[in-house]
Amino acid sequence: MPAVLSRLAAIFVAACLLFTAQVVTTPQRAAAADPGYLMTHFIGEGSTGQQMYFSYSADGLNWTDLNGGGMTLRSTVGTRGVRDPALVRSPDGSKYWIIATDLCIDCGQSWGDAINNGSRSLVVWESTDLVTWSAPWLLNVADAIPDGRNAWAPEAIWDPASNAYVLYWATNKPLNGATKHRIYYARTSDFRSITTPQIYIERPGTQEIIDTQIVEVPSGVGNYRYVRASGDGQITIEGSNSILGTWTNLGNLSGIGLTGSQVEGPMWMKFRDRNEWTLYLDQYAAGKGYMPVTTTNPSTIGTYKLPTSGTYSMGGTKKRHGSILNLTAAEDARIQARWANVPGKRLQSFNFQDRYVRHANFDVRIDQNVTNDDAKFRTRPGLAGTGTVSFESVNFPGHYLRHDGSDFQLVHNDGTSQFAADATFRQVAGLANSTWSSFQSYNHPDRYIRHYAFQLKLETITNATGRSDATFRLTS
Repeated sequence: MPAVLSRLAAIFVAACLLFTAQVVTTPQRAAAADPGYLMTHFIGEGSTGQQMYFSYSADGLNWTDLNGGGMTLRSTVGTRGVRDPALVRSPDGSKYWIIATDLCIDCGQSWGDAINNGSRSLVVWESTDLVTWSAPWLLNVADAIPDGRNAWAPEAIWDPASNAYVLYWATNKPLNGATKHRIYYARTSDFRSITTPQIYIERPGTQEIIDTQIVEVPSGVGNYRYVRASGDGQITIEGSNSILGTWTNLGNLSGIGLTGSQVEGPMWMKFRDRNEWTLYLDQYAAGKGYMPVTTTNPSTIGTYKLPTSGTYSMGGTKKRHGSILNLTAAEDARIQARWANVPGKRLQSFNFQDRYVRHANFDVRIDQNVTNDDAKFRTRPGLAGTGTVSFESVNFPGHYLRHDGSDFQLVHNDGTSQFAADATFRQVAGLANSTWSSFQSYNHPDRYIRHYAFQLKLETITNATGRSDATFRLTS
């Protein structure tokens, strides 16, 4: 998003800048034995590019797209688009939150709308394992700011001084003769309610500050406990010994040829096995996404180095404005299993072979000529029972085919055992043709998935018509 109001015209033309006010959640809990890193990010514009994506790295420099490069979470609230995710781990590791900007440019919303009359809310997801996520909810943070016009780019950090999370975001508003983005903060314990917002970071005059992210530095490295990198016309580095205390300007990265006109979206990562950090910067001006800049001391400008050609790779998707979590071994294993690359497939009807199972407004039926992702599902290991399958939507990840009585709908996984049972099936030889497949209900084994009047049903099969209706083929 814009660094100064004078850049707004360029934003309208390029539509490529996005404000980020982020901090890296503490504690990182990284250890040399921990196996990898998880990046949460968005990938670009449009209704699918502005959603949640996960990427994985074993070394912090070479990244692989999880879930086959497909989205991992999709917003169904607010503008139905999200950008600038912050991945927050609780101090005891028992909970995680993703907090993101409620923004979908060119999905019925322009940059002008977003800047001057945008969503005042953030989008929040919650999880206990990084695998099963709650349905998203909206957290209104900017209505309490007089004439606050939006709420962009959140992040949160645990503050031991107040025994609460300090939640950061940016709001555009007129104040003291300048209409610009300033970074506000409030405290929260659950990301459902907040204290009264206060100004956290403001630059002089008309200068906007964008893209702020803070990293906690261990004792013995530099002179500050916290270091933040911000896009404010430069990539400015500051240090402090208190999250809400006084910050000291330590310099900027113009000496290595990087200014706010070239890069934005600073995103910190500490290498798990050594005192070295990467500050990822989004090359928005060139449309290239993130690149790493390394340092052995975040508070010393002279230690920052540009990457050598061939020393990093970012995977197949463009990675923009996100955050990185250093994974424990248990977290790593769960992430790798849950977001494995399983290609999306279609379920073709045996007796109406021009029709495929698809969802429409979360109802499920068989239809002709469905070429979009409404008719694609990933066959995941069954949510309940071994040797079973569950069908996860490609374009609404976390949503599965689930029966409710005899009816089927596409429903968000709420993590309950009842949901798991209702969304789990045994793949058996096709009842009408053994080279095809039929799908037997896990918790009602006398019933099978079938279509009736083109609607998907769960029913007992008693005749030849039923056997044909209950036979399908998985095809790409």
